[in-house]
Amino acid sequence: MIKYLLHLILLIMITAFVGCSSNSKNTATYFGGKIINPKSKYVVLFSMDKVIDTLYLGKDHKFLGKLENANEGLYYFTHGNENQYIYLEPKDSLMLRLNTWDFDESIVFAGKGAERNNILIDCFLEEEKDNKMFYEFNKLSPNQFLRKTDSLLSLKEKTYKEYTKDHTEETKGFNNVLKVALTYPIFARIERYPIANVKYNHKTEFSTINNTFYKHRASVNINNDSLMYYQPYSKYVRNFLYNITYSLGHKPMTNEYSSSFTVDLLKTIKNKIKSEASKNAFLKQTVVSHFYEKSSCNANKEAFETYFNLSTSAKDKAHVRQLLLDSKVLNKGLKMVDFTINDLTNGTHSIKKLIKNKNTFLLFWNPENTTPMYISSRINYLRRQFPDVQFIQIKIDGSVHDRIKHLDIKSQYFITANSQANNFLTSKMTRSIIINKQGIITNGFASISSKKLYSDLKQLSIPK
Repeated sequence: MIKYLLHLILLIMITAFVGCSSNSKNTATYFGGKIINPKSKYVVLFSMDKVIDTLYLGKDHKFLGKLENANEGLYYFTHGNENQYIYLEPKDSLMLRLNTWDFDESIVFAGKGAERNNILIDCFLEEEKDNKMFYEFNKLSPNQFLRKTDSLLSLKEKTYKEYTKDHTEETKGFNNVLKVALTYPIFARIERYPIANVKYNHKTEFSTINNTFYKHRASVNINNDSLMYYQPYSKYVRNFLYNITYSLGHKPMTNEYSSSFTVDLLKTIKNKIKSEASKNAFLKQTVVSHFYEKSSCNANKEAFETYFNLSTSAKDKAHVRQLLLDSKVLNKGLKMVDFTINDLTNGTHSIKKLIKNKNTFLLFWNPENTTPMYISSRINYLRRQFPDVQFIQIKIDGSVHDRIKHLDIKSQYFITANSQANNFLTSKMTRSIIINKQGIITNGFASISSKKLYSDLKQLSIPK
């Protein structure tokens, strides 16, 4: 009943939005809707990694975009720090309604193109529900695990057949995306099984797996450029690349990756991914994420040299070089330098005064590579674990509006373009610095997501 009422409301919205301009000759594609509890004043629509339009909210929190000559395919929209995918076709009039307090779960579509987008959202939510179930599945033997995934894939195939039978008007392009949304999350879990099985069973060796375990590979294409930004697809490709690299003879690694593994993974990406743009994206993501997992200023020289040799993106390589330059500033054992930061009332503070005689964890964050929701979850957890450590969050290129909800506002700051902190944040990438009570840096490039962080923070509590 609730779903029906939401559809009815949205259909009324569509009529109000586009009814006046609709006629038999209209070829425009419309995308709009209403945001409940908006986080910003606009919605941004993307195709691949390109911004298509910025759609501003009205006083009633509604928005509407009109696309002339829109191409059929996957798009995604962002609002605040959240995003979700949609599938648009020419002449669609797709309207959504969502509540940011429960972003994905609250999304409902109406209008032309609604049914296909509602089933894609359902696929996304089902995949999230599977996380807990696969925690137990990953403990099973290979044969037991495969029986579970085969059973799930049969259900997904049934859903696919029922939908395509009842919606014969759907295009080949959408049917392909639907099949990916339904099955690739399962395929991704199959590719991840070897390392997950080691992790959850606390083993040191991989289980013996025969080739039939990966029978899905015969029907998978890992070089579909139009899907590389679609999470179910990109996650599968990433898990496949890691699994292929492990099969070269590497032992299981659950904390940080060895130099040789990173180098082999970069070479696997080079050999397996045909698209230059996708290849460069995977290469950069790999070398940067492995550096962050080390949670240290010590860069893996061989891995970065391999990256620079394999990537053909001058822009990406320049960005990675800036990251490496940043890592050489403020190393372990040095006295923390002074710089000014602004609180959320725009008051300025000296960092040296804030950290004086306190064990301190400074997190410089950028929403492009760390979400506020993740920061909130991690910082609150770390605070409980290390009550004698002061945790300070500092937004790079921030403003008084950059508050992270569910975190103490008194510990939140930002730096402007004039702050001396920019001298060691030239890449604008997230970075953490750990400082002891004497003002000495104990880790100049820590990572908030690294397992190594616990031992680093624990060391602060040991009497000197």
